[in-house]
Amino acid sequence: MEYWKPHALATPHADQLDLRMNDKVRTIVEIHGVPSGTEGKVILANGFNWQRYRVLFDNGAEVGDLDQRQIEPIGKAAKRLEKAAAKKA
Repeated sequence: MEYWKPHALATPHADQLDLRMNDKVRTIVEIHGVPSGTEGKVILANGFNWQRYRVLFDNGAEVGDLDQRQIEPIGKAAKRLEKAAAKKA
């Protein structure tokens, strides 16, 4: 599978998720045949004004245009974001 490098200007705003390639995520709502609670990994992060992600889920589904309204970070990604938020506070 080919991976895309995010553009240098593709950085999330303060209220958006800051995920990286291969970060683990979980759905928080049902989306396009992917049940809530399904885990997956980020395979594409893009966007200038709206940071969004394409995720390959464990059930084989691949869904794009996801953000903090549909997914949440888990594992190392969640710990990294918690640490970054604590550092800002």
